[in-house]
Amino acid sequence: MSEIASYEAAYEELQKIVSEIEQGEISVDSLSEKVKRAAVLIAFCKSKLQSTEADVNEILAELDSSKTDNAR
Repeated sequence: MSEIASYEAAYEELQKIVSEIEQGEISVDSLSEKVKRAAVLIAFCKSKLQSTEADVNEILAELDSSKTDNAR
């Protein structure tokens, strides 16, 4: 299994896996492997989203703090 390069790459791969499962394109033999890979991709995306949310909240807090300091 390859390394995950970015959120977009993980999301695209996850969509492909879901599509293959929905269309019945995955053999029973490889289904377990695909589901495991999907779990890894979901965990990566979740982590990336949480990290991004924390970064955005930090930036917003800094802006609010800056705005408060300038109002004094």
